[in-house]
Amino acid sequence: MPDIAPQPGVVEALGQIVGARYVIGPGHDQEPYTTDWRGRYHGRAEAVVKPADAEEVAAVVRFCAENGIAVVPQGGNTGMCGAATPSPSGRSVVLRLDRLNRIRWTSRLGDAIAVDAGCILADVQRAAEAVDRLFPLSLGAEGSCQVGGNLSTNAGGTAVLRYGTMRELCLGLEVVLPDGRLLDLMTALRKDSTGYDVKGMFVGAEGTLGIITGAVLKLFPRPRASAVAMAMAEEPEQVLDLLALARTRLGDRLSSFEVMSRRQVEVIAQHMPDVVIPFGLESGWYALVEISDTLAGDALPPMLEAVLGEALEAGLVGDAIVASSEAQAAGLWRIRHSVSESSKAHGYVVSHDSVVPLEKQAEFIRAVEAAIIAAEPSATVVMHGHVGDGNIHVLGILDPARFASAEALRARAAEISLAVDGVLAPLGGAISAEHGIGVSNRERLRRVANPIELELMRHFKAVLDPQGLMNPGKVLPDALPA
Repeated sequence: MPDIAPQPGVVEALGQIVGARYVIGPGHDQEPYTTDWRGRYHGRAEAVVKPADAEEVAAVVRFCAENGIAVVPQGGNTGMCGAATPSPSGRSVVLRLDRLNRIRWTSRLGDAIAVDAGCILADVQRAAEAVDRLFPLSLGAEGSCQVGGNLSTNAGGTAVLRYGTMRELCLGLEVVLPDGRLLDLMTALRKDSTGYDVKGMFVGAEGTLGIITGAVLKLFPRPRASAVAMAMAEEPEQVLDLLALARTRLGDRLSSFEVMSRRQVEVIAQHMPDVVIPFGLESGWYALVEISDTLAGDALPPMLEAVLGEALEAGLVGDAIVASSEAQAAGLWRIRHSVSESSKAHGYVVSHDSVVPLEKQAEFIRAVEAAIIAAEPSATVVMHGHVGDGNIHVLGILDPARFASAEALRARAAEISLAVDGVLAPLGGAISAEHGIGVSNRERLRRVANPIELELMRHFKAVLDPQGLMNPGKVLPDALPA
């Protein structure tokens, strides 16, 4: 498909706002910004624009609103659902936030940090460490994902069990509204009951209601000691019983409780030769457990060993490894953080960011695997996730060579998602715990969401973005792409 020429003067006008060197017109140079991380969605844009601060973002949005041009906000472009990719029409502007990368201030007393939305998550973690504090959000893409994207999808990561999702970690926001006005809600207050929670509307909205340009985030005392273990269990019920035991014995020291199915670890071993798997693959499930404390000392490893010993005596686990060094602990975490890259290497991933009540988790695991295999017997079914908060990622990985065309492959993927939803909804689950809706999950949202909730979402969108220019075609099932 040939490139579509931009509307007259768009590139030049944007160049006057942000500087010509920070505007990329139509052409191959746009490809990193118009294709999603998984290579599923490909779009085009009249321009890719990189403003330097919130005021320039506001000026760009104001220009687009006045000229009826859609805006697609984009952070690190690490999302799983196509929310940051423009449509193929080419009638939109991709607004990159890379240059909004300042740490504005930190407060040890207030346990808070104010950052630009384009800050890389790992940089925020390091800024917190510099004042002897912890910013707890941690996920596989933390070296490239940006805070604005984390907020826009309400990211969770591996520490939700103890610290909560981005919605719970957010104290204040700065947002550019669809008409170009700058809404400053950059408060660090822990208690504020003055009216509606306006800032909360923008967390998880995936850029459809406005563009987050800054945030005030919670910090926590930095742990001085930790212990990490990998426990092997045969059945999901045993994993859940281990979780209950760990919570009872360890309380708030339990910071992470992650799980991987045996097939998931096998896929990692197959495609990630530099990742060391220091245990056999005889068990059905592998639970990665981390505990931490703000008190320094060496008390935590024996504490974790005692819990695992109790679990072993109760028949909950068959074996366990407690990391004896920071390097070994990092190695165990590297296995967990390799799930996305290895699964992508294995084939066409039909990913599901499922969350169900813990009481229904084992039932869901068994039923959803059976449903995927019934829909496509050749699928490789792998699972991993943050079982401590009920979020388990269910992946059906397909071999594209088995399908006659890309359309046939996508059709089978849709059948798999339909089968997953058929299991999920009756168990009181939700289709997205942390990845968002984007493009991938719009129709799934229509199937499982409360109709009244969808109606309210449409009303919010219509009030804030009456022209429908903010990240069109995303989240809402009936939203049309620009």
